[in-house]
Amino acid sequence: MLAQRLLDVRSRVAEAALRAGRYPDDVRILAVTKGVPAATIRDAMGLGQRLFGENYLQEALSKREDLGEAFQNGEWHFIGRLQKNKVRRVCEFFSCIQSVDDLRLLEAIDRVSKETGRVMPVFLQINVGREASKGGIMPEDLPVFLEKSKRFVFVSIRGLMALPPFSEDPEDARGWFRALRELRDRMNDLGRLTYPLADLSMGMSNDFEVAIEEGATVVRIGTALFGPRIPRQEESR
Repeated sequence: MLAQRLLDVRSRVAEAALRAGRYPDDVRILAVTKGVPAATIRDAMGLGQRLFGENYLQEALSKREDLGEAFQNGEWHFIGRLQKNKVRRVCEFFSCIQSVDDLRLLEAIDRVSKETGRVMPVFLQINVGREASKGGIMPEDLPVFLEKSKRFVFVSIRGLMALPPFSEDPEDARGWFRALRELRDRMNDLGRLTYPLADLSMGMSNDFEVAIEEGATVVRIGTALFGPRIPRQEESR
């Protein structure tokens, strides 16, 4: 079942990329493994999946123990809300943080990364739908945020991430995805950073094809790969 789902998702990603005149290899599938047992993750690795996203630190640490040496076969991104008191552990465990929306948080990541002698790739989360229930930088605040972030040399801002308002119709998300791409392009034209923002992490199981057509370079796929997950009580992240 997992093998067929992964094959289907890869095929849909490739077809969406080709429709948009893009190379399929330019789009990475991030398997969202919240609530997915380590044994299933190991099976996904056996099928060639390498990029994984976790929302909760404690759940990720438990899976690392269960996976043992197989853990090294994956690239792990933190995609949940991050509290400053968890920054050190998250930086130890993950190779990228996709949910940065606060300068103080970015400063903490920079400080920890300096102490550990590495540069941490991050994505800035943008609140494209201006939803009070979601985190994220407001689009109009991004130029100043980027200007102020120049002083952090141990983080590398790879691109932007967004979680648009949910709709059953994937086409309803197209405008939000396009807005994120256009915002990224404007920031690159302004040259707020000394390097371009290359990536767009947007699109999930119900709308990733539309996201790819609008420029996504990373799509976060959970249900389409692993099926519905059992609801869990959220930990303090």
